[in-house]
Amino acid sequence: MRTYQRLRIDGACYFFTVNLAEREGNHLLIQHIEHLREAFRQIRQDHPFEIDAIVILPEHLHYIWQLPPDDSDYSTRWRLIKTRFSIAIPKTERISKSRIRKSERGIWQRRYWEHAIRDQRDYQNHVDYIHYNPVKHGHAKAARDWPYSSFHLWLKRGYYHADWCAPLNIAGSSWE
Repeated sequence: MRTYQRLRIDGACYFFTVNLAEREGNHLLIQHIEHLREAFRQIRQDHPFEIDAIVILPEHLHYIWQLPPDDSDYSTRWRLIKTRFSIAIPKTERISKSRIRKSERGIWQRRYWEHAIRDQRDYQNHVDYIHYNPVKHGHAKAARDWPYSSFHLWLKRGYYHADWCAPLNIAGSSWE
């Protein structure tokens, strides 16, 4: 039987996808956005890392993190962030029997997806993926329209144009 082993590289840059356990119709992350932001602030104080790009959607989130040069422990950071957020919000979620046995809340999926960024092209592809995600999932017509994203910071720094991934508005077009 194969076991999954996470890649750990000191000082690496990683892309993450983290999901809520119940995704369908769940808006927990944006309903409690301040609790999520506070969880990240508190954990970053004790376990520093840089957030290069981010998007928070109603039921999942994507991040690119840069870890310190002598550190590869993103698992502890995610565990603490999830725990801190879970403690801060009211208990309204459905909790499965297996989670009850393990004294877990039913908020987060137990696993998450990580990817070590390989080079500049891989980095840019993942940054674009993050910023396009609200459009992909139908939460916004353009990246600039989604408030829970680092797109606005990247736009201010000149990396994107305001109309990046916005729909074409051609008069008389069948695309409208």
